Amino acid sequence: MRAEKHTGKKKRTWLRVIGVIFLLLILGVGAYVYNVYSSLTKAVDTMHQPIKRDKSEKRLEDITLDKKEPFSVLMLGVDEREGDRGRSDTMIVLTVNPEEKSTKMLSIPRDTRTEIIGKGYDDKINHAYAFGGVEMSMDTVENFLDIPIDYYMQINMESFQDIVDAVGGVTVNNTLDFKEGGVHFPKGELVLDGEKALLYSRMRYQDPRGDFGRQTRQRQIIQGVINKGASFSSLTKFDDIFAALGKNVKTNMTFDEMVDIQKNYKEAGKNIEQMEIKGSGTKIDKIYYLMVPESEKQRVQDELKAHLKLK
Repeated sequence: MRAEKHTGKKKRTWLRVIGVIFLLLILGVGAYVYNVYSSLTKAVDTMHQPIKRDKSEKRLEDITLDKKEPFSVLMLGVDEREGDRGRSDTMIVLTVNPEEKSTKMLSIPRDTRTEIIGKGYDDKINHAYAFGGVEMSMDTVENFLDIPIDYYMQINMESFQDIVDAVGGVTVNNTLDFKEGGVHFPKGELVLDGEKALLYSRMRYQDPRGDFGRQTRQRQIIQGVINKGASFSSLTKFDDIFAALGKNVKTNMTFDEMVDIQKNYKEAGKNIEQMEIKGSGTKIDKIYYLMVPESEKQRVQDELKAHLKLK
């Protein structure tokens, strides 16, 4: 049981990292993208997976990326098994505002109790994926946050290590001496491969800053990947990066939309603000749920609506 909980925590932690890396690669690679056009388009073809979903009542007109309109993305960290759709162990909503040059990142606890759209009753929010896949997840999160969800990214949680290794590891400046998973992380500049990067970012309990410290290490890893990718003397490694993304990420973004994001939104990827939604735990029929007060839900909704420039 402890091993299963350990694995689950690892996967939930790394959704934040792999998802933001994927978004920042789109936002920040810039001119390099055009030099690896063939590799990128092949990866995008593999990643692109359209969805069947009714037009959202919360987005009356289609988003226009070439007009630099704010947009949202739902990231789903999924552990799929053969013959089983699995559940979205982690759900993160990103809102991107090019005018403010900022991105907000909200983690939704998987035990959050809310209405599952399409089922008509309340349950844990991560069950929406098990019941109805990406479409039901998008509808349910959209209803919970009262904002339109424009895009999704479905991420295989085993993929992050592949991406760190594809760029040849990352360099971080460690400010806290600690051990995790049998590996010693001394203070100072460290070069980490995919496995060590996973351990480095996962550690929380030894850090006096708790989850805030873990988030700092996650941002270090993300920035390390971007820095390494932008400084390649040879572009051949992008083949490995795009291959890792193509194998482990699905999205309804098209290639043209990714080009528009890179062209019009890259500055927003440089300023990422992490948000939290708070609640209290309780048991209903012996099942644990996180109950989010209406006042807290309203606070988060208002902040995201303002960032998306919704009336």
